[in-house]
This record gives sequence, structure tokens and C-alpha cells, in this order.
Amino acid sequence: MTPEPLSQKEIEDRLAELPGWSLDGDKITRSYRLGSHFAAVGLVVHIAQTQDELDHHADIALGYNTVALSVNTHSAGGSITGLDLELARRVEEFAAGHGAH
Repeated sequence: MTPEPLSQKEIEDRLAELPGWSLDGDKITRSYRLGSHFAAVGLVVHIAQTQDELDHHADIALGYNTVALSVNTHSAGGSITGLDLELARRVEEFAAGHGAH
């Protein structure tokens, strides 16, 4: 079953609960800064595990001590769905444990 696109209001309301996440065109995005490259890689691995659990995947950019994510739902025509916000919520739950801010 294809996830349903969220309305602009639903997206804004849910993003208000996710500090640091923002709407960028047709995607939600967030960048994290970490203490080292190794810490950034650890965060990426944790994100990858969560993506596999949800069967929903973001675009991830790994820098020396940064991780940037952008996500929308391709199967919903590139719209933002509850899956995108669930992934964002889960990443927020564990990112600080990796030293991300």
C-alpha cells in the first residue's frame, strides 16, 4: 500500500515537533555536526539500520564530521508522507547519543 502524501499543514505541525528538521522543496532535511569523522560514520550506520527496519531510505551525505539527510517518499510521487517524519523522529531519538548537534 502506497503511503498517502501529507498536507502542508500536517507537515508543518509534525516538523514543529522535530527541532532542526525543515522543509526544503519537496523534502524534509536535517544536518548534524559531530565531534569526529568516526562519530559521524557511527551515526550513519545507526541511520542505515533504522532505514532498513522501516524499509524507507533517506539520501545521506557524510562529511568529515557532518551528516546531512534529506527524505521524501518516492512511491508517493516524491511527496512527504508519515514514513518520512517517522524516520526523522527515530533519528532524532538516537542522534544525540552519538554526540550529534
